[in-house]
Amino acid sequence: MTPAPHVLRYAAFTSDPDGGNPAGVVLDAAGLDDADMLRIAGEVGYAETAFLTGERGGARDIRYFSPVAEVPFCGHATVATAIAIAEREGAGRVRFATPVGEVGIETAQVDGALRASFTSVEPDVEEVPHDVLAALFALTGLSADDLDERHPPRIAFAGNRHPVLVVADAAAFDGFAFDPQAARALMDEHGWKATITVLRRLTDAPDDGLRFEARNIFPVGAITEDPATGAAAAAVGGYLRALGAVEPPARVLIAQGRHVGRPSELVVDIPEQGGIVVSGTAVAIA
Repeated sequence: MTPAPHVLRYAAFTSDPDGGNPAGVVLDAAGLDDADMLRIAGEVGYAETAFLTGERGGARDIRYFSPVAEVPFCGHATVATAIAIAEREGAGRVRFATPVGEVGIETAQVDGALRASFTSVEPDVEEVPHDVLAALFALTGLSADDLDERHPPRIAFAGNRHPVLVVADAAAFDGFAFDPQAARALMDEHGWKATITVLRRLTDAPDDGLRFEARNIFPVGAITEDPATGAAAAAVGGYLRALGAVEPPARVLIAQGRHVGRPSELVVDIPEQGGIVVSGTAVAIA
């Protein structure tokens, strides 16, 4: 009988174990099959658990499972896994072979804490079909009048496909609600493995960048909203570059998790071309 794997637990994009987005991390999952990983993710109960299943050509194979299905890419679990490795092997560069392609991640000590920065796969942005946008409005109770005209709705990809809505009004952003079962049905219908991303643009950041607050719809198990979504942050970086909303190289700050009591901050660096860089800290959960 295969011994039960040791599951580490980290909160990503925060320095507070009670903040950010919790992720499970299994550093040695070579003996696990798909059913084992799905079962363990369900037992852990976090939005995602990451599993290192082997190594090829210097890149570590990593897979991500939510409590209900495998996810092609997960940013916060990538950050958590990189921090876990750095704590055991020292800071530096790690290459992850993910289901969507190779993702490089750097860890370093910054102001006395380990910080991880991953570079996404090449992003892509597409129009939202009218019927899909109507379905998103029906799900959230938002309307076209609630949207920020500077940031039109799109479907953005940087490892996962994320519908992106940017809401202009604070009350509409804070007040929208959704039925989790209806959200899950809509996401399954369109093959959205990760989150529906709803943003509000805040005041410009001090370094001439932009600052957003995000709510990410992600109904899995007891979870309805994700507290910190690295994959969505990368997709937002690609979205902003494609729209010409930033002049690369640019830095964007995203606050998330306030609505679910687990505040986080994600730093998004947008180069002139190539993958988007998302950075944050992670801390072990006792």
